[in-house]
Parts: sequence; structure tokens; C-alpha cells
Amino acid sequence: MSARAVVLGGTGFLGRAVVRRLMESGWTVRCVARHADRAAKQFPADSPLELRAADIGDEDGLREVLQDADGVVNVVSLYVEQGGATFEAIHVHGAQRLARLAREAGVPALVHVSGLGVDETSPSSYVRARARGERCVREVLPEAVIMRPSVLFGPGDAFLRSLEMITRRLPVIPLFGDGSTRLQPVYVEDVAAAIAQALVQPDARGRVFELGGARVHTYREIVVMVLRHFGLRRLLMPVPFALWHGLAATASLLPAAPLTRDQVWLLQSDNVVAADASTFADLGVEPQVLETLLPECLGV
Repeated sequence: MSARAVVLGGTGFLGRAVVRRLMESGWTVRCVARHADRAAKQFPADSPLELRAADIGDEDGLREVLQDADGVVNVVSLYVEQGGATFEAIHVHGAQRLARLAREAGVPALVHVSGLGVDETSPSSYVRARARGERCVREVLPEAVIMRPSVLFGPGDAFLRSLEMITRRLPVIPLFGDGSTRLQPVYVEDVAAAIAQALVQPDARGRVFELGGARVHTYREIVVMVLRHFGLRRLLMPVPFALWHGLAATASLLPAAPLTRDQVWLLQSDNVVAADASTFADLGVEPQVLETLLPECLGV
């Protein structure tokens, strides 16, 4: 019988890629989501996949899905707070709860997905919660593997699709600041491959991996790249971050805010892999280049 991996958040953008990669690698995968019936529609009917309903805030449910697990991947994510679904509840308390239950269940390997640039002193409540979540997981389970991917891209992603919408619809493209923020977008399938490798690589235990794409780009360069891909010409207009924060504060009053202050904070600082970090190279994965994957991600 093959080893069993439990993936929390397996129906999200990264989670689906992780589930597919693990199945391709021979794992029996237990995909855990709040709405298992909806998850069934996201994978082929003949997939060697077990779908289970549980919430990261449900201790009894988590304890049950962790039974007989050989590896656990926490890909649960929250980008906009709503009601009881807060950054603190999901990224801190939820992550800590899962780590504790995994330790109690004797699960051999836990991979916790965080984000590049986490910092407990950040002005962003999202970034602070991610950082505290990492710390809590490591305190409970020191051998846990921490993954910090940069902004994800791939077919159906939020990042490139939002740029496509803006560049197609607006005659003038507003930049965040002067567009000089440096980013290292990473292909979702490369991150999934790194996570799968970390589950089976003994020397990955207890380490933090920063996962960035093959090249570093400024935000302006990425916008130009998307414009060029569609054969469009647009005026690029710098917009001060102070104005973006004001717009985000106003947008937060809407039921479904199109922009949050946390998103603005994220684009106000460089988001690249540290020079001394453990990376894809330590896991035997070579990240792919954004430019070459634009046709796959955005069509032609």
C-alpha cells in the first residue's frame, strides 16, 4: 500500500497542484476541505483520491483526518478576513492546532506553507499572522518543513489574470508607486513539486525554504510583459502608495473588496528570496521562467 498524504486546503489554487503532484508521485491522497462535495468536481472521478470534509478550526475533525497519515501538507490560506475567518484564526491558531495534532498522531512529516517576506513587525496584519503561524508551528513541531513561496502564477491564477483584466480594460495602467517593487513570481507546479520532495527528503526536516521563480522582475516589467504578450500599448501611470492605501481603505467598506490594505502593503516591499536561504536547488527542483509560460497561463 502506498503512503498516505493529507492535504489541508487541497481545493485552492496551490492545493490542487499539490494534490495532483502527490498522486502522480504515487501517494494515496486524502484531500481535506470544508466542502468536500464541491471538491469532488475539481478532480477526475477516477482519481485515487479520498475527499474528506473538515475545517482547520475543528479539532475533532482534524484528529480524524490525520489518522494513518504518513505526511501532512497545510496549504490552507486566507487573504481577506470575513467574520470569524480571521488571519489570526487561520494562519496562527489553525496552523498551531494542526501541528499539535500531527505531533500527537505521530505523523512523520509536516509541510507548512507560509509566504515569502513574512515578518512579525510588518504593518500588514496578513504578513504578521503568517510569521506568527510559522513560529507557532516550529514551537510545537520543530521538525516541520516551512515553505515560503513568492507570488504564485499559473493557469487560472489571481496574479496574472488580474493584470490581464486591467491591461485589456484600461487605457492607462496605474502602477503601485513607480512600479519598481521587485518580485520573484513562482510557477505553481514548481512549488507543488518542491512540497512533494520535502515530504520524502530527510534533510528537509526542520528547514525553511524560500521559493522564488527563476528571475526577479519589477512590477513595471511584469505589466509590460503582459502588455507585450497581448500586443497592447498602454500608458503606465505611477500612483503613490499613500493614495493606494486610501483607495483600499475605502474599498474595504464594500461587501467584496477588490483591494485591501494588506495587498497594498505586500506590493510596497520587495518580495525576493534571501541570498542565504534554502531554495528549490536544495530540493532538486529547477524553477521555470515566467516569460516562457505566459502563453500557457494567459492563452495566445
